[in-house]
Amino acid sequence: MLQQYLEAGRIVGTHGVKGELRIEPWCDSAEFLSQFRTLYWDPNGTSAVKVLSGRVHKRLLLATLEGVTSATQGDTLRGRVLYLSRADVRLPKGTWFVQDLLGLTVLDVDTGKEYGKLTDILKTGANDVYQVTSPEGKTYLVPSIPQVVLERDPEGGVVKIRPIKGIFDDED
Repeated sequence: MLQQYLEAGRIVGTHGVKGELRIEPWCDSAEFLSQFRTLYWDPNGTSAVKVLSGRVHKRLLLATLEGVTSATQGDTLRGRVLYLSRADVRLPKGTWFVQDLLGLTVLDVDTGKEYGKLTDILKTGANDVYQVTSPEGKTYLVPSIPQVVLERDPEGGVVKIRPIKGIFDDED
């Protein structure tokens, strides 16, 4: 089952004296994070906080959250993780949250062979690279390109691939 509340970022400090917070985004970008008017203090969504203002500064989001009115208050929040609600996001077709893909079983689309679990997604610039960890603990790097990754099904718990020669050293 997909999580309803996803990690959005972490408070890394304050900016100025009025309680504006410096938030390191754990999503696509600070620009993406700046669109949300409500964030959550917990992964269950039981404690909402209004975002009164937000702006991008370098790679961080500078945000004023309801109830945080001084740098001293803001400093006590350093290290806290903020969450966003999946219901507040409209993802384009064919895109997923990283958190939805991690842990999926990676299968060969033609043979059904299980290669392991998707354990990390590396950003390389040209394309993402999926780190797959086999049941024996060996790691493999799989390029996330249309010729290799043919299907992503978070609800079904699988990623189906057609590996190119050389990805899995025990293959022909």
